[in-house]
Amino acid sequence: MPIKKQPRPKQTNSKRFFYFIGVTTGSSSIMKVFPRWMEVLGLTDVQIRGIDHKLHDSREAYRKTITRIREDPQCVGGLVTTHKIDIAEAAGDLFGWTDKYAQLTGEISCIAKNPESGALEGYAIDPVSAGLSLDALLGKGYFSRTGGEVFCLGAGGSGTAMALHFCGKQDAADRPSRMVLVNRSSGRLKKLEAMLESLETDIQFDLVANQDPAVNDSIMEKLPPGSLVVNATGMGKDRPGSPLTDSGMFPRNGVAWEINYRGELDFWHQAKAQEQERSLVVEDGWLYFLHGWTQHLSQVLHFELNEDIFTRLAETASPLRPKLEHNPKT
Repeated sequence: MPIKKQPRPKQTNSKRFFYFIGVTTGSSSIMKVFPRWMEVLGLTDVQIRGIDHKLHDSREAYRKTITRIREDPQCVGGLVTTHKIDIAEAAGDLFGWTDKYAQLTGEISCIAKNPESGALEGYAIDPVSAGLSLDALLGKGYFSRTGGEVFCLGAGGSGTAMALHFCGKQDAADRPSRMVLVNRSSGRLKKLEAMLESLETDIQFDLVANQDPAVNDSIMEKLPPGSLVVNATGMGKDRPGSPLTDSGMFPRNGVAWEINYRGELDFWHQAKAQEQERSLVVEDGWLYFLHGWTQHLSQVLHFELNEDIFTRLAETASPLRPKLEHNPKT
């Protein structure tokens, strides 16, 4: 199926650049996947450039990066991981327009340029990409079938997006009765609480400020069977460790989702160690990676993303997927 494209702004150079803002961008599979995807899309003039920021970088550093994107005529836009909320807070005024999800969540993950004016447009794509990933992982009517709840470790961009996704579910069978979100910073939880209060939902949200993995263990062990446990902290990728201890017991017949696909992934290994004994479904973040990146690219490069194109891009990326092997501790 042909890919519908919008007219491109006139360029003074044959190459265009897509900026990737993260912490360790050079280690991401997208650096190898991106050129192959551009071949599939017929956009081989677009190249990817990584920009690394330390966690919770300075306001000036974030503003410098967003200004660079805005002023570079060869830059088409970009994708933000990890720094979504920080960039919205530090440089939100540099955007000419932001979508409803960006305004609601206070984050910007997708940076596009208006094809006519060139002004920056900010989007929060996570509610869409997280939703697509969760729907594929859980299937329809999961919570009515299992009676499970959701325990999300981390209340940053991805955790907030999942809460928003569940609140937007029209079918009660697809909504958990309760979702617990734990975060190290109480400030993030207060912002999440304000967002949730603005929504009409029958989901019970419990927001917990905590840094102690043992406390997280105790919360997890009280979950009903079939519950979903998510690591959205960045631990195991952007910083070492896991938000749980090795002694923490996952819910029987539950789902353990590590939203990252690379790094030490301690949480994923902890879940794999209990996979058989607890009858767990253990998932890494590869599908989330695919949905996130393809949704961002369609917005920035102005093409219509349908199921056929997504399948072609997923198949193209598959040979470059990092291999994950669980090595049990002795």
